[in-house]
Amino acid sequence: MTYLISAVFYSDCRRTIIKHFAAFLLLFVQLNAWAEDSLVLPIGLDTSDYIIPGDNPITDAKVELGRLLFFDTRLSLDGTVSCAFCHSPQFAFTDGLMVSRGIGQQTGNRSAPTLVNRAFSAAQFWDGRADSLEAQVTGPMTNPIEMGMPSLEYVTGIVSGIPGYRDRFQKVFNREVNIEDIARAIASFERTILSGNAPYDRFQAGDADAIDESAKRGLKLFEDKARCNQCHSGSNFTDEKFHNIGVDWDGGTVDLGRYLVTGQAADIGAFKTPTLREIALTGPYMHDGSQATLEETIDFYDKGGNRNPFLDVEMARPTRSLDMMLTMFEDKTNTGAKSLPAEELAKLNLTSQDKLDLLNFLKTLGGEGWQRIEPPVSFPQ
Repeated sequence: MTYLISAVFYSDCRRTIIKHFAAFLLLFVQLNAWAEDSLVLPIGLDTSDYIIPGDNPITDAKVELGRLLFFDTRLSLDGTVSCAFCHSPQFAFTDGLMVSRGIGQQTGNRSAPTLVNRAFSAAQFWDGRADSLEAQVTGPMTNPIEMGMPSLEYVTGIVSGIPGYRDRFQKVFNREVNIEDIARAIASFERTILSGNAPYDRFQAGDADAIDESAKRGLKLFEDKARCNQCHSGSNFTDEKFHNIGVDWDGGTVDLGRYLVTGQAADIGAFKTPTLREIALTGPYMHDGSQATLEETIDFYDKGGNRNPFLDVEMARPTRSLDMMLTMFEDKTNTGAKSLPAEELAKLNLTSQDKLDLLNFLKTLGGEGWQRIEPPVSFPQ
């Protein structure tokens, strides 16, 4: 096989980092010395780290096994829910719902994030509680609302009880079915869900006509007045960090987000910055799906988010110390107070034309790569 190589490889026991040097329409990269296997990386992903764990090299056979498992509803307790139930190719690997549903049509409390370009991130889930795709994969399987399996051992038993899967695991891993290899296979498949070569990427590569004048103005706003790139940075348009922008602090129960993972006061109400790749297709938006459209989302940022004492420094003009805010939070929790003094908001003051231009720019982030993925016609028996 012939490969167009424009990459430098840095390897350690945890990851392989792929960086492009030039703009090719499609880049074929040989990974981990697997002569028969290749991964197609669309143009535009040249500033991000493509993570492949040292103990889980990508092969075509492993990716295909992962694809079968990803779409297989037999991995859920009632046989109705697969990974694709919440991450469907029809919705750019989201589900199009405000909050996701699982077995028995139960509803969760967070919106399903897209799986597009998740290979470029270590922390997974909105709160970052999983440190790899392999760790993320097994979480929904035993979640009582999502796939509902009683244990990971039960999942292993279901898969190993299917002769067609047993044969595939022997060929791919040279051993019997186990939950670690189930996770490795699905994670390998998820690493092939990519988006790049968007109009924005072609514009950045020198094609001045790839985006229109409104989108060009929107790009300038994105980088300047609207301050979007303070969090949505890099080629995948995310800083891979966690921020409180005031989502769901406008009444009702507050989701504490990253704080539930770290216990750190600075993480109260903070959630992971999502990629903006394919943003026009992945609504509704925010971790709770509270913004139905991109227009609503832009308005949310324009007003500075919802008022709360823990707004991220990028969203607020700090008026109090973290210790003071934490004390207020504890007082509210202990006394049942109905409200907290709110941090002063930093508004963007966008005009109607600004908002339209920003919207048109965001639409230029729809690319290609993930569209080639289709559900299996049949499954192992």
